[in-house]
Amino acid sequence: MRPAFLPILMGLILTGCQILPPDGATRRGPAEVIDIGERAPDTAPSPEGRVPRQVAFPADEYAALEKTGSAALSGRLTLDTASGTVVGRGETVSVAPITTYSAEAAEQALAGRAVEPADPRARAYTHTARTDGDGYFMLRGLPSGSFYVSGSVVDPTSGKRRVIVHQVSLSDGQHREVRLNR
Repeated sequence: MRPAFLPILMGLILTGCQILPPDGATRRGPAEVIDIGERAPDTAPSPEGRVPRQVAFPADEYAALEKTGSAALSGRLTLDTASGTVVGRGETVSVAPITTYSAEAAEQALAGRAVEPADPRARAYTHTARTDGDGYFMLRGLPSGSFYVSGSVVDPTSGKRRVIVHQVSLSDGQHREVRLNR
């Protein structure tokens, strides 16, 4: 996979990489780690290696969301491996709202598959930043709401890119710190 393609892939995955629990409650718990590039044998990917979307873009749901706001999110992207902690240097971190549309992509991503690119209207709600040389990132101008924060790091022991996803909730003017770590 080419390095320039990875930030784009992360943004596209995250635009649709949220999962809502069946009861609509906010999911709590450890980060999810996704191996990019692995597929279950029952999946019929497109020629580009992506699973076709089955869920239509819910314009009404997105219309109720803000694209910008006064919240901020900062943190550090790392991956703990058998050989030590790997710092996500120069990686893209994405923040995308939790929606019903994105639940499909989350399900596929957690299974190690990528869906077709998200509708451009959904991508307009995804915020991204690059990590510095020590893996730290900062995103400002975020709206209030519930989001997935995601980044990826290459695991040196397997050579596979691992996606790390955390769920966060933000309110107006709030600054939260998150450790994107697994």
